[in-house]
Amino acid sequence: MERAKLLNYTDVLLQKGLFLRKGQILVVNAPVDASDFVTLLTKRAYDLGASQVIVNWRSDAVTRLRYEYEELKNFKILPDWRRDFSLHYYRQGAAFCNLISANPYLMDRIDSKKIFAAQRAQNEALKEYIDGMMASKVSWLVAAVPGPAWARLLYPDLPEKEAIDALWREILKASRADGDDPLEDWNRHLSHLKSRRQWMTAQAFTALRYTSANGTNLTVGLPETHIWQGGVEETTAHHPFNANIPTEEIYTAPHKDAVDGIVFSTKPLVYQGKVIRDFSLTFSNGKVTEVHAAAGETVLKELLQMDAGACRLGEVALIPYTSPISLSGKLFYETLFDENASCHLALGKAYPTCLKGGPDQSAEALAKAGLNDSMLHIDFMIGSADLNITGIKKDGLEVPVFSHGNWT
Repeated sequence: MERAKLLNYTDVLLQKGLFLRKGQILVVNAPVDASDFVTLLTKRAYDLGASQVIVNWRSDAVTRLRYEYEELKNFKILPDWRRDFSLHYYRQGAAFCNLISANPYLMDRIDSKKIFAAQRAQNEALKEYIDGMMASKVSWLVAAVPGPAWARLLYPDLPEKEAIDALWREILKASRADGDDPLEDWNRHLSHLKSRRQWMTAQAFTALRYTSANGTNLTVGLPETHIWQGGVEETTAHHPFNANIPTEEIYTAPHKDAVDGIVFSTKPLVYQGKVIRDFSLTFSNGKVTEVHAAAGETVLKELLQMDAGACRLGEVALIPYTSPISLSGKLFYETLFDENASCHLALGKAYPTCLKGGPDQSAEALAKAGLNDSMLHIDFMIGSADLNITGIKKDGLEVPVFSHGNWT
């Protein structure tokens, strides 16, 4: 991939994702396969005034070996040094950049007990850090880099180097980093998302009703003082950031006790290296009461039992079917991309920032207002070309929001 295009991508991540400030610490979590790009990103961060850049490397191959050879007990505890690493920089107000590269079959044939034990241990040990991220106490960003496994999956007929270059092109296009002036492209895009979320907040809907030909018939209640987010938001210290690149969504928090009906997935859900396909969830009074899946049903049921909030919704997000990623026609097997091609919901924890004054409220107050809490936050896609969404107001007035998969 051309160096100039990769440098443009570093600018998009640092200036339109993290809005990196002079004197700020940057923490980068990245796969070892991306070392060349991370070097470019690190140099650009220093050029923009970062006081320190810390890189936390990971290796899928080593991770796989751990799960194959180590005993279950090793996954039930997160070492103190791992907890202290995240908390140390979080408490200093660092910016966090998590670079992902999909490997959906990484945990194929691995005992799911190990996967869920590791997830639980991590969430318990890092609760302060995770809760702080969800409440926007610091700036954070999730973005993508290509890796051999992901490239082979999407381009099985190409040699590895050509496949990686092809995947780079898709990532840069979806991330609006391949134009003549990516930063200005992002200014226009973020302005568009802002107008959408402001309109939705002003409607003050009490519920959204979803219907589509695949059988989805779901009503999602909304908290009384909910706020729609999307694109640029602010930390509690009023510093701007954009948590996902690419991003096409606006989103809010549903009322945890007011979700009823059935919803069908329209894309696979990849969770911790396990693939769940063609599933449906039935809700009653906010809780999942019935689950079916063509593949991965056992994993999905285990996921829903992780804690009391895992079987309730924590996010509702709107993305038009004609979004650029959707129009690409590609299934990326990576939630960051696939969720931005499709309206989606999320099981688990809600973002306190989606409630007026939410980041300053106690867990008890948030729960009373209707926000769900959980150690999980798992997005799954429900958008389709025939999805219709109707907003319902307090007086019963119904307003079309989506028709045939797109904004009305």
